[in-house]
Amino acid sequence: MHLTILGFQSPYPGPSGATPGYLIQTDTTNLLLDCGSGVLAQLTRYLPVYDLDALLLSHYHHDHVADVGVLQYGLMVHQLFGQRDKDRPLPIYAPAEPAEKAAELVYREATRFYPIEEGSTREIGDMRLSFLRTDHGDGDPCYAMKIESQGKSIVYGADSGPGTQWDGFAKGTDLFICEGTYLERNRPATPNGHLSVKQAAEWAEKLQCRSLLITHLFYQYEEEEVRREASVFKSGACHIAKIGLRLEV
Repeated sequence: MHLTILGFQSPYPGPSGATPGYLIQTDTTNLLLDCGSGVLAQLTRYLPVYDLDALLLSHYHHDHVADVGVLQYGLMVHQLFGQRDKDRPLPIYAPAEPAEKAAELVYREATRFYPIEEGSTREIGDMRLSFLRTDHGDGDPCYAMKIESQGKSIVYGADSGPGTQWDGFAKGTDLFICEGTYLERNRPATPNGHLSVKQAAEWAEKLQCRSLLITHLFYQYEEEEVRREASVFKSGACHIAKIGLRLEV
């Protein structure tokens, strides 16, 4: 599998930046995980939007879905131009709640909604996906995703607090994409549905992941400080998210 980071910043993009979005590809399948602010502008560097096979949304917070509406418009135009068949709407896999948000994922002939939930699986091209509800705090569901293909696995942790039960889901994964919303200097005393960089690295080490990608970072964080706090992960390579970074799994 090939991973390209299209966006990773939160809660909003910095200059020339983008909030979460990740392109995962095999030789036959193109998946977009989350679709935050600025993600489409980055996606078109690598893939025409009409060549997407599916979009997966972890949850409906704005930094993860801000570009969904313009993606729907774009697909509609590509159907009008004959670049994507009108009988081939893009499937969007996302939580069923809040129901009003899920309903917005159906747009003309461009997109269709398919619900995800913990314990469910989906086969998309040559990839198998499974889902885990994370500790994200505000009542509405947020789902981590495991993507498996050709004997390799990627776990995208989405937004996840310290109460997420990772053990049976992410243990030994080839690449753990885990949020590091806070540095230790600004981590809240009371957990609020997010992890710090150090906590993410501690989880990855405990789970014996083969590699780690720290993401969901505030755009003003310095890479050196992020890397220093992630140094507790020693089981494999540790990558710090950058737009355009491409990893092979």
